[in-house]
Amino acid sequence: QGQLEESGGGSVQTGGSLRLSCKSSRYQYRSRGMGWFRQKPGNEREAVASISSGGRTNYADSVKGRFTISQDNAKNTVFLQMNSLQPEDTGMYYCASAGGGGWTGVPPLAAEEFNYWGQGTQVTVSS
Repeated sequence: QGQLEESGGGSVQTGGSLRLSCKSSRYQYRSRGMGWFRQKPGNEREAVASISSGGRTNYADSVKGRFTISQDNAKNTVFLQMNSLQPEDTGMYYCASAGGGGWTGVPPLAAEEFNYWGQGTQVTVSS
């Protein structure tokens, strides 16, 4: 069993919604914060959103106003509510987490800031 376990992917039509979940097996794996990344077919991995352990959030411009990242600290779980989904949102979505301390300000969106990665969950949006 890995450190992070994602769920909630699936297929929807344009304009639909999905909610992704990611549970960390230990608090230490996510003590700094968590985030979501995605990789579209033929593209490099890109950041979607991040959240610090203190609850501050950061979003990629492409998802602002449509996606919301949140967390349940008691359950070591982070969520990604995705609304108004578009075909360009299609891809493999990966949960990531960072242990240790830090991130007192706006959490980063750079992949190198995260230590642990989930296996990914597929999101497909059809037109």
